[in-house]
Amino acid sequence: MPLHLLDHPLAAHCLAVLRDRRTGPDAFRRHCERLTLLLALEATRSLATEPTRVETPLESTEGVALAAPVVAVPILRAGLGMLPPLLELFPEVAVGYVGLERDEATAVAHSYYRKFPPLHDRVVLLLDPMLATGGSADKALAALAEAGASDLRLLCIVAAPEGLAFLAERHPDVAIFAAARDRCLNDRKFILPGLGDFGDRLYGTL
Repeated sequence: MPLHLLDHPLAAHCLAVLRDRRTGPDAFRRHCERLTLLLALEATRSLATEPTRVETPLESTEGVALAAPVVAVPILRAGLGMLPPLLELFPEVAVGYVGLERDEATAVAHSYYRKFPPLHDRVVLLLDPMLATGGSADKALAALAEAGASDLRLLCIVAAPEGLAFLAERHPDVAIFAAARDRCLNDRKFILPGLGDFGDRLYGTL
């Protein structure tokens, strides 16, 4: 399970704004999208390409085209905040959805919805902003693999060591791209230092 941590001053700035309890929903959404853009660029750095020819206004020249389609799959609802930059970067992107709800008492995620486009021979980017216990990501990755995905990459804003260790055991071949590896989980399974409940802060439902 390769872990790729962003090392960029803009990413660090955006993360600090997201962590700040004073940041309101509008600024939270904007900085989430900026940070996701940087994550997406890093996660797609190794996309396969194929040669093509294009006609400039002056002559014919060689270029490259993406060789494999991209699929973005946000985990509802928090993952929706990470989707807009993927739609901007890859206009032909297909979008799937996984609905998972965490039981606050047990911290176990329960699935209530899933809808996937064709996944075979596509690069699948799973969007899960908070990798805490790893339970939600585990269920989503298993469902995507069962549906035919083989090239799976996870994008998250912050990741806890507990979740990283769990996914390393369950999905050792999945690359994880994160803005930060946080310290630990508390007794309620929330990430420390973290940034609170991502979905509530994204949509102002605190």
